[in-house]
Amino acid sequence: MPELWLPGAEVHDLGDHAPTDHQYPPKAIAHITWDRDASAAAPQDWCTFDDLVTYFTTSGAGDAPHLVWDPFSGRTAQLFPADSRSRSLLSPPGSPTRTNRAGRVVLQIEAVFFPYCRHRGTVYPRLVDTPCAGWGHLQAWTASWGVPETWPMGRPADFRSRRDEQVWQTRGGWYAHAHVPDNDHTDPGSWPDFAGGPSSPPPAEPPSRHQVTVNGLRYGYGAHGYQVTVVGRALVAHGFGGHYRSGPGPDWTDADTLNYADYQRSLGYSGPAADGVPGPTSLLRLLGYLPGPRTVSVTHVAAAAATDPGAEQGHRTYGAEVAIVEQALADEGLLEQRWVDGSFGSLTVTAYAAWQRRCGYADADADGVPGHDSLQRLGAAHDFTVTG
Repeated sequence: MPELWLPGAEVHDLGDHAPTDHQYPPKAIAHITWDRDASAAAPQDWCTFDDLVTYFTTSGAGDAPHLVWDPFSGRTAQLFPADSRSRSLLSPPGSPTRTNRAGRVVLQIEAVFFPYCRHRGTVYPRLVDTPCAGWGHLQAWTASWGVPETWPMGRPADFRSRRDEQVWQTRGGWYAHAHVPDNDHTDPGSWPDFAGGPSSPPPAEPPSRHQVTVNGLRYGYGAHGYQVTVVGRALVAHGFGGHYRSGPGPDWTDADTLNYADYQRSLGYSGPAADGVPGPTSLLRLLGYLPGPRTVSVTHVAAAAATDPGAEQGHRTYGAEVAIVEQALADEGLLEQRWVDGSFGSLTVTAYAAWQRRCGYADADADGVPGHDSLQRLGAAHDFTVTG
């Protein structure tokens, strides 16, 4: 069974699901957001992925696609499940088909792009001039829903429209917005080719397979341990999980390398510096701390619980050790994953108090400040060593 939600995508479910019309073949529709009128002589700054997601989840929900795709980083956000219609196509009363529903699936993918946008100082005339990061993952997901990897009305190469009602009703595959009957948009202007197609670029270099050691822990292909899971979860939380088909987990795979490379490029790294293998600088920017061996001092984390809540937001007294405790609390279902950040703030204090109550403590003994016994129990359950 194909996945209703693209693995690795941020999920912003708008609800309001509705079935598609299965008498028509499966389709995918290519859009660009086209937010600004720019030109070669007057390029304009790119509109951000987060801004577009905010728009489609608020005032623009009535025009929302299934997926919003950032071709620069590979980040994706999904607003409707694959088996529901979305709302990006016009469907006037006189249309022979309900365009948003005319297929087993009608998967609408909106690239956050407009011609001659300026991103990190570089101007991009066409979508295909961008890195198209994460495109292969999107392509594989649409194919899993039975969408043929063909363009029944031709792969878009400009902003001319071509609309044929009979082709639309009888042939599955990929359609530009410019191809959809009873619509007036002429985007996307260009779209990446299918991987392995006759005009595809040469295969990319295989992902890096080397390892590094940072703060005593291994990263890179074949590395194993809790630190690998921590990095993978942080990548997903920051929108860089597009290459995962499962996980993330404790074993570093090529998917981890590819996702980390996307993250490095978002920081402005390129070439060998964006090989997908962490260095201490990028790792610190991703996590806010550097993971270390799984040893936690009760004195250290108790001090953090007493200091961090009243300090500046995000203050980390003993970040690496606190993060181990926070991850254990998250795995217990007591703390949201996004707050595993190495800062023993008020939410972590509340979560630890819940752990203390689970251990049988009450009243002043469940104050959220770790003691030796409760921390020993947490360590035994989640494989870390507690010291004094």
